Amino acid sequence: MAKVVAINISEKKGVIKKPVPKGEFVVGFGLKGDAHGGDWHRQVSLLGQESIDKMTAKGAEGLSVGVFAENLTTEGVDLYDLPIGTRMKIGDVVLEVTQIGKECHRGCEILKKVGDCIMPREGIFTVVLESGEINPGDEILIIEK
Repeated sequence: MAKVVAINISEKKGVIKKPVPKGEFVVGFGLKGDAHGGDWHRQVSLLGQESIDKMTAKGAEGLSVGVFAENLTTEGVDLYDLPIGTRMKIGDVVLEVTQIGKECHRGCEILKKVGDCIMPREGIFTVVLESGEINPGDEILIIEK
């Protein structure tokens, strides 16, 4: 079963996000209170725990949820294999994949701390199509590819 491991938030861009007990996701914005929220195509970022584990296996130390600035840490789904346009339902929230990977900017706190960033290769970005709440442990249902 694919599921949410953690919901992570930060008040400014380019920093490690901190886990929160639940997240409120809003159409046209993203995760309420997060610096990356707004009316654009990268409202919510997702990264698999499996990707974080790859970095740990390469020798990176002290990695935890949110360290790659992902809003949702997931488990049990290869996010980077989902085509753009894929829709997923998590709790009451419906997300649509808009981008796979990204260009990492120089001077990023994540790159400085970890030495590499897997987000540009294996992270995905989505927009919120239906608002609601997501909690750790919520199942991720792929509803449309």
